[in-house]
Amino acid sequence: MSVEVSRIGRKCERAVVTAYQELREVGQPDLAAFGACTTLYRIHHPEASLSEARRLVSEWIDHHVVRQDKGATPGCECD
Repeated sequence: MSVEVSRIGRKCERAVVTAYQELREVGQPDLAAFGACTTLYRIHHPEASLSEARRLVSEWIDHHVVRQDKGATPGCECD
C-alpha cells in the first residue's frame, strides 16, 4: 500500500497521504484514518470547510493509495 510520497508536491497532500498509510499500517480502520486525515488537512487549511476537506482527502487517498496513480491531482493552491 506504500506510495512514494517524495513525488507529491503539496506539503498538505504529502502529509495526508503519509498519515493515512501509516495509520492503516498500524491497524486503524479506514474510516478512522480518513477522519484523522481530514482533521490534518484542516490544520493545514483552517479556512477549508469540512466538506471540502473530506472531498480533497478522499480524492488524494483514491489517487495515491487506491489507484496508485502518478499523475497530478486536483487540490489546494499551496506548495
